[in-house]
Amino acid sequence: MLLDAIRTQFDTLSRSEQKVALAVLDNPALTLSENITALARSAQVSEPTVVRFCRALGYEGWQDFKLRLAQGLALAPPEALDAPLPDDLAADLVSKICTRSINALLDLRNNLDPDAIQRALDILAKARKIEFYGQGSSGIVAADAQHKFFRSGIPTVAYSDPHVHSIAAALLAKGDAVVAISQRGTSTSVIRSVQLARKAGADVIVLAPRGTPLAALASVLIAIDIGADNDPYTPISGRLAHLAVIDMLAVGLALRGGPERRRKMLAAQRSLQRIDMHMDAFTASPSRTRARSR
Repeated sequence: MLLDAIRTQFDTLSRSEQKVALAVLDNPALTLSENITALARSAQVSEPTVVRFCRALGYEGWQDFKLRLAQGLALAPPEALDAPLPDDLAADLVSKICTRSINALLDLRNNLDPDAIQRALDILAKARKIEFYGQGSSGIVAADAQHKFFRSGIPTVAYSDPHVHSIAAALLAKGDAVVAISQRGTSTSVIRSVQLARKAGADVIVLAPRGTPLAALASVLIAIDIGADNDPYTPISGRLAHLAVIDMLAVGLALRGGPERRRKMLAAQRSLQRIDMHMDAFTASPSRTRARSR
């Protein structure tokens, strides 16, 4: 949600913008009920600073920011996001973790820009090859993306090693596409590789919070303003949102491919089923299977 995005991007803000951020985080409900003058007064900054703060986060201005804040609080009020505690029962963990995950996806659905998804699909549909870059947990999302895309016959590769995706980016050309994935949008190695990809002429689709250094380099930005949670007992909601967006792109691209791409996907599915059938037969009677193989 928006509050997570503020925490994620806090270090990228100017000192005066950070004062506004702290005022919002300290009492988001009060921020929602007051006007820009009152927020500027409580943060001890000027009204133009509040506007710059909103724009630094990727919003058009105060009203746009306030609307997004209202949507986020309506979906997930702060008291609904209590962190898991050492003495929680299993029922508490089920409730808290599922609530966080559900709220993350609802927040994504209500704030995701469909036009950005459409522009990203336009790029991917005509790309000669697609490369996915990410590190850490975002590297896992990149690997998942490559798995989903290549099953429909699309030439794809995923890199999570900074040295490897740096080299790969430098070897790209016009007509290639990169999907850069980052929960914080501040990874220096991913930023560098994206810069190399843009210099080589490739289009870059970025999945990251708006207002971040990585977002600024995007040909198309798919803004995911769900920050990474530093609580080790809490699931990373941002990863769920990124995985959902990858599903949207993979399904959208497969549907664009028409009957031929559907044929390839069915062929891939049948090959997996044949493997499963073979393994089932082996498990049922391994000695008989080995005898036939001789």
